[in-house]
Amino acid sequence: MQTVFSGIQPSGELHLGNYLGAVRNWVALQDLQEQDRTQCVFCIVDYHAITQGLEPGELSRRTVEMATDLLACGIDPARSILFVQSHVPEHTELAWVLSAVTPMGDLGRMTQFKDKSDKQPENINVGLFSYPVLQAADIILYRAQVVPVGQDQLQHLELAREIVRRFHARWGEIFPEPQARLTSTPKILGLDGNAKMSKSLGNTITLGEPDEVIRRKLATAATDPARVRRKDPGNPELCNVNTLHTFFSDVDRVQWVREGCTTAGIGCLECKGALADNLIAHLAPIRARKAELEARPALVEEALREGARRARELARATMLEVRARVGLWS
Repeated sequence: MQTVFSGIQPSGELHLGNYLGAVRNWVALQDLQEQDRTQCVFCIVDYHAITQGLEPGELSRRTVEMATDLLACGIDPARSILFVQSHVPEHTELAWVLSAVTPMGDLGRMTQFKDKSDKQPENINVGLFSYPVLQAADIILYRAQVVPVGQDQLQHLELAREIVRRFHARWGEIFPEPQARLTSTPKILGLDGNAKMSKSLGNTITLGEPDEVIRRKLATAATDPARVRRKDPGNPELCNVNTLHTFFSDVDRVQWVREGCTTAGIGCLECKGALADNLIAHLAPIRARKAELEARPALVEEALREGARRARELARATMLEVRARVGLWS
């Protein structure tokens, strides 16, 4: 049986970028488990999140919100292992072992370290620098063979593979080298049309936002800059609103958008209105399930506790072998 591992930071409520780029794919992988003999392990990586300087209460709240949204979107704790990273201490234990075979030069070349340092110049901490080592530990602790990632995470995954090779060279082979499963989802830009969706940039739509807020936000979303006037034809390939239509609208509606945009047969407000209708309809069952979970928070807690129990069984088995290979006295 192969293991698929993926993690997500507890950023609070999921937004469309998270949903389309990761969570929707997780649910699809989960649905393929039985025929592919695959085990899915999904982790809320709260230790990674503390590198951002969040207040303790905020981190805890965001963790619960993220878990609630994941369950509402269709992650099934009966079929997948869903847990919080800090509930399995073997993650940080293995990260320390891996840090002994990870050159500082490799970490210094990570583009995400440079990007995050630019975003928080007042808090360039060691955790940001060694983030990829903990990320490698997250993956190989479960001996994962497959990691669903976007293009922006390929560098980190290749480093994880290199760390595995260095571990094997020093202490012998016990881990598979994790392989990337690239998502086919195109880059989801924020409502400003300039940058990736990010809560820090305020260019997102969260899954739980009221209908009127979704409509208002979409009404201001950037479109093809060539469409200055209603009668100007545009190029759907340059319009993020069109990209969102491909996820939330049926084939006929997508074709209507394409033809209407290229011929100026419809205006951007019509296009956005149709998207709002379809997006709201798509999110309705997710929001209904979320409301149920919020009314019964014990269900979320139980799912995470049971997920951590199952994850610890796997993690402990791995660490027993790692400790023996490294030579730690038992």
